[in-house]
Amino acid sequence: MLIFSPRPVHWRPVPHLLLGALLLAGCARQSSAPTLQVFAASSFTDAFQALETAFEIDHPGADVVLSFAGSQVLRLQIELGAGADVFASANAHHMQTLIDQGRVHDSRIFARNALTLITPLDNPADIQQFKDLPRARRLLVGTEAVPVGSYTAEVLRRSAAVLGHAFAAEVRARVVSRESNVRLIRAKVALGEADAAIVYRTDAAATDRVREVPIPPALNVAADCLIGRVEGGALPALADRWTGFVGGNAGQRILAQHGFVVDR
Repeated sequence: MLIFSPRPVHWRPVPHLLLGALLLAGCARQSSAPTLQVFAASSFTDAFQALETAFEIDHPGADVVLSFAGSQVLRLQIELGAGADVFASANAHHMQTLIDQGRVHDSRIFARNALTLITPLDNPADIQQFKDLPRARRLLVGTEAVPVGSYTAEVLRRSAAVLGHAFAAEVRARVVSRESNVRLIRAKVALGEADAAIVYRTDAAATDRVREVPIPPALNVAADCLIGRVEGGALPALADRWTGFVGGNAGQRILAQHGFVVDR
């Protein structure tokens, strides 16, 4: 009679235990790498992704995690205790609110932006100049809680003084949706869901799927872009290195390449 053992005599549980220990050790090593949480306005997406790559090359072992949303959404998340190390805002209001609350320190302007008008590539409303904007049947803008929306309101206020109150009223009447995210606005125009929209100049420059119509300088705004270290962040020293990198020569070159106005 042949007797089969349920466990061969050469079987040992040790290798499996060792494998588990090695996996745990690997996870521990991975989690020990410094992970910098950067909350940034959605209009900074392309530039900050390029900054992340360059920063990580200059700081081996550091891991930058970028979270993008409207500045007002990120501000609320920080107010509710989200674990951010750095906050980059598309306007001064949301940054100043966090500074006043003692939640952000060492804030500085790292670049400036401006607005522009975009249309689909086929330009169904035949908008050739900014003064043609009332031709649009479907206009998208940001909500006034979003920096791009508040800047748009300022552009329309200025246009009323230059192009007439009737012009500004006609433009406002063409607004079919107010969005909370400038990237969503751009995407809808690219898909032909609107005849025109007002976005940041850097967002228009980052795609070939929309057509840009400049806003006259006398009507445009200079949108300050600010960055600061969040109080209570896990990595304050690394946060300072990130903000210093963004404001330094290498970071400023990257921002300029993405259409931002920089000081150096």
